[in-house]
Amino acid sequence: MEEMESTEIKIARFSSCRGVAFEINPNRSNPFAIESSPKQERVGTWLRLPWTRTSSFKVLPQSHAISPSRSRASSHFCDIDIDASDVEIEFIAEVQDIEKSDKANGVKVQKLLPRTDPPRRSRLSIILLDQGFTFYKGLFLACMVLNVVALALSAAGYFTYAKTRAALFSIGNILALTLCRSEAVLRVIFWLAVKTLGRPCVSLRIKTATTSFLQSVGGIHSGCGVSSIAWLVYSLVLTLKKIDKTSPEIIGVAFTILSLILLSSLAAFPLVRHLHHNVFERIHRFAGWMALILLWLFIFLSISYEPNSHTYDLTMSKVVKKQEFWLTLAITILIIIPWLSVRKVKVSVSAPSSHASIIKFEGGVQAGLLGRISPSPLSEWHAFGIISDGKKEHMMLAGAVGDFTESLISTPPKHLWVRTMHFAGLPYLVNLYQRVLLVATGSGICVFLSFLLQPSKADVCLIWVAKDIELNFGKEIRELVNKYSKEKVIVHDTAISGRPNVAEMSVNAAIRWNVEVVIVTSNPEGSRDVLRACKRANIPAFGPIWDS
Repeated sequence: MEEMESTEIKIARFSSCRGVAFEINPNRSNPFAIESSPKQERVGTWLRLPWTRTSSFKVLPQSHAISPSRSRASSHFCDIDIDASDVEIEFIAEVQDIEKSDKANGVKVQKLLPRTDPPRRSRLSIILLDQGFTFYKGLFLACMVLNVVALALSAAGYFTYAKTRAALFSIGNILALTLCRSEAVLRVIFWLAVKTLGRPCVSLRIKTATTSFLQSVGGIHSGCGVSSIAWLVYSLVLTLKKIDKTSPEIIGVAFTILSLILLSSLAAFPLVRHLHHNVFERIHRFAGWMALILLWLFIFLSISYEPNSHTYDLTMSKVVKKQEFWLTLAITILIIIPWLSVRKVKVSVSAPSSHASIIKFEGGVQAGLLGRISPSPLSEWHAFGIISDGKKEHMMLAGAVGDFTESLISTPPKHLWVRTMHFAGLPYLVNLYQRVLLVATGSGICVFLSFLLQPSKADVCLIWVAKDIELNFGKEIRELVNKYSKEKVIVHDTAISGRPNVAEMSVNAAIRWNVEVVIVTSNPEGSRDVLRACKRANIPAFGPIWDS
């Protein structure tokens, strides 16, 4: 028992981001044992933690018992801990004292019990199930309700125009979903929103409602996609009831269009899109293009068909009088516009580590814009945040999380395909507000860095949480962050300071800096936690959604 009193037991937990955890007793002789330093040898060191009211760092004493861990690349570009399989050492924070009296010697024994962590959820379940009823789902539901009501009225005979123009309503929905994904159209809408509503006199409620809507237009895209299928099915049913007034060619083309749109919608189902994104992208693109070509054929056949003589007579005077023609022409123009800006450009790619690469391009870019790059423009496109001082060049920070981003490190290309027309997203709406807190983890910093390098309408403050910052992201990125006012930046390196409660840190910073809104870019779980914490504190907050 004397030995028990003099021996200090340390229990370490190893945990991976796959949710596996196990404990090790260092006093057992095994290859994984961790030797604990003798009590008298513990000497205080200094740990830099990002928090004070006068500067962005705070110095606190730290014990040698806890050492930072280093690991490999992340399974998500915004993960705080950069690893998908390696393990990290963390000493158990929660200790429960259980006092037991030994009958013989009356010795008090202290038992250390492990903390039971909640089971980790998959990214897909967090994305789909943990968000609750979002603005995105509200827009999807609104589109579906409007179309279902119109369909019901048409079927009941109260909406004769829709009954005679069912195919037109299907094309109208396709035009609406194309508008919601047109980067040129959205760039103009975002610009107008910032110009007209980004004034101090506009209420915060209007600004946040605008942000929610613009961020969630994908809900309209999805809702109109499903609705277009419903209208096309309804149109085919009506056509088959009067099969003597149409031709087999028209019916065959219509069925093929329906099959392609249905295939494209199924490929966009969250499970498929999440697990097989390249498959989704290629099906969505090529099935959509083929459906558009067949839609033109369907329109020409439908307009020129003469049911009495069962012949085709196509004239331009007939074509230009049909609404279907003009809607399809608008769809075609919207789809072509982004491809007119595709260029193959020279790039400079450097890799500060095996976890991330920095891609540099010529030309400055406005803060808040995003860009797309591709090794092969017909097969895949990848969107990244743009870092630029708005002058001579811009760059992208790409975390090594997939085949393409890993190839940027292993075999750096000399040229890449780009879309010179950059598009606007949630970061662009920072300019709607007067004071904004930007929260980023891992490589998510890339979408916010330009606001630190360029003059901005908004007064921005930044929290960046990442692991081994200089080692993984390079000295250049760290120096760009350091150029900004120290009073408005919190940089937390988890390899030095441990894993923080980012949600709590964000709420405290938002209150301290008196910001209007919080914008976060993290992994699904991290974004969810920050958004929930801000909601409980009545602070408007926005983060990426799965279809943003």
